[in-house]
Amino acid sequence: MEKKTKKALLFEVAWEVCNQVGGIYTVIRSKVPAMVDQWGDDYVCLGPYFPQRALTEYEPITSDDGSGIYQTVEKMREAGFAVEYGYWLITGKPRVVLFDIRSMAAQMDRIKYGLWERHQISTVNIEDLVNQTLGFGEMVRVFLTLFAEDYAKKFEITAHFHEWMASSGLPDLRRDDVRIATVFTTHATMLGRYIASNERDFYHKLPFFDWKHEARHYGIEAQATVERLAYLSAHVSTTVSDVTARECEVFLGKYPDLVLPNGLNIQRFAAVHEFQNLHMKYKENIHRFIMGHFFQSYSFNLDKTLYFFTSGRYEFVNKGYDITMEALARLNWKMVQAKMDMTVVMFIVTKQPYHSMNPDVLQSRAVLGEIQDTCEAIEKQLGDKLFLASASSTDHHLPDLNQFVDEYWRLRLRRTIQTWKTKRLPPYVTHDLKQPDSITEYCERSGLKNHEQDRVKIVYHPDFIASTNPLFGLDYGQFVRGCHLGIFPSYYEPWGYTPLECVVRGIPTVTSDLSGFGDFIMQIMRDYENRGIYVINRKTQNFDQAADQLANIMFRFVRMNLRERIQQRNKVENISDVFDWGNLRSYYDTAHDLAAKKAFKTKVN
Repeated sequence: MEKKTKKALLFEVAWEVCNQVGGIYTVIRSKVPAMVDQWGDDYVCLGPYFPQRALTEYEPITSDDGSGIYQTVEKMREAGFAVEYGYWLITGKPRVVLFDIRSMAAQMDRIKYGLWERHQISTVNIEDLVNQTLGFGEMVRVFLTLFAEDYAKKFEITAHFHEWMASSGLPDLRRDDVRIATVFTTHATMLGRYIASNERDFYHKLPFFDWKHEARHYGIEAQATVERLAYLSAHVSTTVSDVTARECEVFLGKYPDLVLPNGLNIQRFAAVHEFQNLHMKYKENIHRFIMGHFFQSYSFNLDKTLYFFTSGRYEFVNKGYDITMEALARLNWKMVQAKMDMTVVMFIVTKQPYHSMNPDVLQSRAVLGEIQDTCEAIEKQLGDKLFLASASSTDHHLPDLNQFVDEYWRLRLRRTIQTWKTKRLPPYVTHDLKQPDSITEYCERSGLKNHEQDRVKIVYHPDFIASTNPLFGLDYGQFVRGCHLGIFPSYYEPWGYTPLECVVRGIPTVTSDLSGFGDFIMQIMRDYENRGIYVINRKTQNFDQAADQLANIMFRFVRMNLRERIQQRNKVENISDVFDWGNLRSYYDTAHDLAAKKAFKTKVN
């Protein structure tokens, strides 16, 4: 047998390298430190080049670094391709090759003809985004082919492709027998995402779908065919969960070789109490928003208020917003019937078209700020005068504090409060939507409109939360830490980062057994509910039963005392290490090893 002396080199290829679009960006970016720890300089990311998006995340390498990558990039430039080579400025700082797809415009007809001639991929009337991905896929193919021609004797090269958007060149890499081991990961099948949104009982009907018929029906034949061919062409085909593996079998032609669960880059606090302190700190920010949003109309005890939230793409059925709204209505009824003095504020954070923030919401927030400023001025004046009076007085009794506040400040405070108070209900949506959607329609239909007697209040925020947001002044991670419970009972969720993001921040969470995350939790942990992870049974229960289960879980959570909630946050935070990429990277290691064995079979003399 030949002795193996080659170094291993890994290229990770994704449309979301240095290009934040959705969840795959989180997968790649959070995994990079663990990959660099394993591979060092022999790990390189490949992605598209969008100048504005790359502006803050990319730093060019301007001289030959002796890696072979620089030379290959130069070869492509000489052939007329626009290619960038440098560092991705994230934790781990990996080397990155970015392809400017604008340089492919003149070649698109040739690329499309080749895809039809060799693979019968129809690209008639495809949208511009698909054109961009085809240009990107061709540039990746050219780069890997050129690199392998020059360096396959020096390196054992593996290329790991994520999703169809990065992979239109993969079938030709196999067809041309390029000396590269290939891995393909689908994070969600194209057809699964489309059909689950439109077809009731998707999972029961799954074995009976004809992939080609459905692709034509939804107008995604090119995307679905690229995905299927890339999946079947790779040496190792993978997906992110056992739930999605069933889809792969039906839509992509075979069961995956491996399942690669997703993780995060976990940073634990040395002091156990520190994450509890952060919860308290960020909860205060949410308190201030709640005062501005609700106390203009009526008030409730913030010490007896719990903050629940859900977030993600606006997919009313797939993301489980429908079942969440129904369960909230049932929870409200249970709490009112039990005459509970607790309040639940439910935040729904997603992205929907809107004109602007609701002016009344902004105005209320601004006037509350004025009230706070006035109170602080009164506090200072009162404090200074009280100190002077106490130091100079021979009377040991507390003086009348009212005499220390000027009439100006009394009048200003009274007038500000009078102009602030209103009899109208607090709005349940923070922005002026361009048109009503299923969430607002459900609020109207169910009566969840923030009446004073309701124990469940709704705050629908149709924009993602960022630190520049004037309503909260928090980034998304800080907002999550300030809440008490995350609710994500998805119907279609190949993995599900949102509940995982709760776990790593010590926040109890609800998921479902139809999400990859929920399915994975049920496989690796028996007492998950005792640890603050609740899994809704959506496989065998109907909508009504699942909504009842969710309502009961929330009702039990509301009835916990403070000590029980703190204990549960501790238990959730304690299991976060399970999902660290330092542990979950081993699944990727296995995929890369298996691909190399299949691609580079040991020669026998």
